[in-house]
Amino acid sequence: MYERGASVRELIAENEALRRQLASLLDQAESNHAIMMRHQAFDLEIVGAGSFQELAATIFRLLPVVSDLDAVTLALVDADADIHTVMQKLGVDFDALPGLIFHDSAATLGHDTPAGQAPKPRLSPYDPAVHRHAFPHPPAGLASVALVPLLRNKRLIGSLNLGSRDPARFTPLLGTDFVEHMGSIIAICLENTISNEMLKYIGLTDSLTGVYNRRYMDRRLVEEIARARRQSYRLSCMYIDIDHFKQVNDAHGHQAGDDVLREVAARIKAELRISDALGRFGGEEFVVLLIDADVGSASVVAQRIRASVADAPFALPDGEWLSISVSIGVAMLDDFQRDHAIEGVAQQLVAQADQALYQAKENGRNQVVAAP
Repeated sequence: MYERGASVRELIAENEALRRQLASLLDQAESNHAIMMRHQAFDLEIVGAGSFQELAATIFRLLPVVSDLDAVTLALVDADADIHTVMQKLGVDFDALPGLIFHDSAATLGHDTPAGQAPKPRLSPYDPAVHRHAFPHPPAGLASVALVPLLRNKRLIGSLNLGSRDPARFTPLLGTDFVEHMGSIIAICLENTISNEMLKYIGLTDSLTGVYNRRYMDRRLVEEIARARRQSYRLSCMYIDIDHFKQVNDAHGHQAGDDVLREVAARIKAELRISDALGRFGGEEFVVLLIDADVGSASVVAQRIRASVADAPFALPDGEWLSISVSIGVAMLDDFQRDHAIEGVAQQLVAQADQALYQAKENGRNQVVAAP
């Protein structure tokens, strides 16, 4: 009788243990399903990103939440600073992406491997000396990290760096299939987005001078007028023309003319702020948008540009030196009426600057005239 009672109690205990185990497995399955759904939603978000800014911002905003992380950085190989330069020209706000890092060499990413072998994710305890390039500004208490290589066609394009305050979160004994999958999705999205942004930049840039083309300036002008109306700041426009440019081509050849155009564009750009925009409108004409600048401030900048061109001769390929000057018309946005179409206001602003340029030409060239 005693043995039968003990057997029943053992069966009951075993049954309870099995129930607890089953409940634990169900909880784990539900948790895994929830994690999988969050990551699927994350994948859809980054795949749908329409720009580099949106893609990077989505990674930094969602990944710490989706994966319960304390630090996320994204390091990109950018040997000649081409990516950074183009993204800056396209208006990417790097201050809003503090986790974005550019490296001039893949060697500093922390993915050194024997020749011929593809790098694998590296999971380890956090070491400030070893991981300083991956986490330039680590959060307090960072304990374990995963450096996930971003590969495209066996080429290392960057590294996704994950950090946790939990020392057991990333250890060398853990599997890496999940983070490798994540890295592959992000690498594809990055390559596609960067390629699209590069093509966009090429389509908006003058191939000879490297500054924006008219298509970009027309679009940017409309955007800036809308923003100036909303934020109530001044917007000024310069119309710049190289004096007697036809004589340069006729006397020295078109190669010399191209060199002059490139140098004039460079000297104009050197006098502008990052927020300003410079575009070639065609031939020897350039247009500048000065953000948050009244006509007085714009005229001062215009005089600096005029002097920078006129005061230093231009070196030609044949060894000659050539004196060049520019005439500049300046106008300021004074139509803030919201019932006026922005496109018409934009055309009027450029036309006012062009009329002021015409007056500068009539007055003898090599001077600045502000529209009344």
